Amino acid sequence: MAVVSAAILLLPLAAQAQSGSSLPLWELGAFGLGVSQQAYPGSDQQVNRGLALPFFVYRGRFLRADGETAGLRAIKTPRFELDIGFAGSFGARSDDTTARRGMPDLGTLVEFGPRVKWNLGQAPGGGNWRVELPLRGVFDLGDSAAYRGLAFEPRLVFERRTSSGWAYATSVGAILADGRLGRTLYGVDAADALADRPAYAAQGGLVAWRLSAAFSRSLAPDWRFFGFARLDSVAGAANDDSPLVKRTNGGSVGIGLSYTWLRSGQRASD
Repeated sequence: MAVVSAAILLLPLAAQAQSGSSLPLWELGAFGLGVSQQAYPGSDQQVNRGLALPFFVYRGRFLRADGETAGLRAIKTPRFELDIGFAGSFGARSDDTTARRGMPDLGTLVEFGPRVKWNLGQAPGGGNWRVELPLRGVFDLGDSAAYRGLAFEPRLVFERRTSSGWAYATSVGAILADGRLGRTLYGVDAADALADRPAYAAQGGLVAWRLSAAFSRSLAPDWRFFGFARLDSVAGAANDDSPLVKRTNGGSVGIGLSYTWLRSGQRASD
């Protein structure tokens, strides 16, 4: 999505070392993850977090729970898919972020909404190209799931799995937000203005350009190692002149380990 870390979304990649038809219908396990995430695109400070959670994966033909899809895959053809998915990021306390000190916190943000996937076919080296077009509402879990706006993140993805057990994906894309989400990230109300932080009326539009890479590798039948790296740039963004923007480019990284405790003997249909 827009501001959020893709760290939690590495779990599907961590579970997909084989083609869909050879994967279990369901899996139950747990994962641990450490992340250093830019507080928001344009911030000059990092948010460092650790996370340990159980996970459940279900790969039904239409009903899905596999990390990026949650509940329904409405359309599935060799070229196109339409599903309902989510993304999420860790929150950033304003008292820990110099530029936003005294302002409302950026809570843990969760996005939810439809996504179109357009499979472009094979690429050199045995990989695959696809375009993803997710359009999602953004909700703040730190404020009773209050609605924070709408995010659109078109991206071009290259994905490949190797015979040695590595799986990796790279992507390039853009993050766009409506006016409400733009104000959540970059607006400064008159009541929060300071001598070095003037009031600012943020607008919708481009939030950031994004370049991402993720990888995973099986360590044993039930253990998988995974990680990601991401670069965001606010060059030419709609609110790059906000007093909250302190750096043009910023990075985020994460690394984790997953363990599958139980899995179905039945195979997924795709």
